[in-house]
Amino acid sequence: MNAFDVLGDPARRRILELLADGERAAGAVGAVVQEEFGISQPAVSLHLRVLRDNGFATMRPEGARRLYALNPTPLREVDVWLERYRRFWTPHLDALATELARGKRARRMRDDTGSSADSKSNRKDGNSEDRAD
Repeated sequence: MNAFDVLGDPARRRILELLADGERAAGAVGAVVQEEFGISQPAVSLHLRVLRDNGFATMRPEGARRLYALNPTPLREVDVWLERYRRFWTPHLDALATELARGKRARRMRDDTGSSADSKSNRKDGNSEDRAD
């Protein structure tokens, strides 16, 4: 199975997100995925098997539990493959980051100006606490 076929399923992507935070018991993974996707426990087990069979996840038994962990190697291979295409979105993401920073700076300046204007208007109205009676 191609890596993109494996990653194309939203339930499998969600499982990988869960495993990216650390090793998890199959039951814990299953509970989250069943709740979020409305699928059965056997369906979750099938997704875990696809991930394991294709190298995206590892499993180790611990007593009666099966603990799953993320195997980052196939994701690194996908990342290497995507490298030649980054030029299509990196400039756009950089421009977005610049615009977001510009917007934050403008809001901060507006808020700072508004705060000092508010305190000045309070003094003009006689509402200043700094005033000596």
